[in-house]
Amino acid sequence: MANFGPKDIKKLREMTDAGMMDCKQALAATDGDMEKAQEWLRKKGLGAAAKKADKVAAEGVVAIKADGNKAFMVEINSQTDFVAKNEKFQSFVNEVLEHLAANDFDTAEEVNASEINGQPFADYLALQIATIGENLVVRRYAKVVTDGSLGTYVHANGKVGVIVASDTEGVEDALKNIAMHAAAMNPNYINEAAVPAETIEKEKEIAREQLIKEGKPEAILEKILPGKIKRFLQDNTLENQKFVMDDKISVGEALKQANKDAKLTEYVRFELGEGVEKVEEDFAAEVAKQMA
Repeated sequence: MANFGPKDIKKLREMTDAGMMDCKQALAATDGDMEKAQEWLRKKGLGAAAKKADKVAAEGVVAIKADGNKAFMVEINSQTDFVAKNEKFQSFVNEVLEHLAANDFDTAEEVNASEINGQPFADYLALQIATIGENLVVRRYAKVVTDGSLGTYVHANGKVGVIVASDTEGVEDALKNIAMHAAAMNPNYINEAAVPAETIEKEKEIAREQLIKEGKPEAILEKILPGKIKRFLQDNTLENQKFVMDDKISVGEALKQANKDAKLTEYVRFELGEGVEKVEEDFAAEVAKQMA
């Protein structure tokens, strides 16, 4: 005689979010022991997660949590944008953010190698995959710490996230506007000092070739090149870009309007899925594969 009934199945389903029949099988296999039934489902979930592990996850969200003088940003990928809007996925993201703030990791590798809720993060993630039904990846993570001020911004749909910092206290509002600017304008570097020397040399070569093709005399090339490089730096460094909220001044000047001694010290920008190669698959072929 089974040591469980419909109420137990319902309770296990609410605790694990697993299917009704799976919960019934789990309780039958464990003689009604709720804790062992959860373990049984977890193992089943791990198996289900493994089947999804080879699915490309390039959707999802970029999320940020600010905590005092620290800010944490993470990119969590799912397979589809539809799942990224799911309440279960959003709850998972929030739980990960709390985990980041509580443990102060330095890298995504540390996050994925950590423990959460008394279990290895890999097991926790696998259970989320089984529950949500898609491959999930904690792909990137960044932490910014400052003795001054922080500004953060996540684009409304979670596609872009930015953290900026200054060495000066009391300029949070200006930094939030600068973070919004960076989300829209996507500068590659925080300032000129951050641009690698080889990048400058490459841009000089490109500009030189362009000028030669335009028929500019060799004798005046060296006089034109500095202006070309100055424009490159203005377009590609956050500090020197024209501020979107007032294009008569640069971003650096906008910050100094808030405090004349303030300067940018940190800049991190994540755009969802950048660098992930998406695999396009024929829909009919995908359906046939699922039915096989």
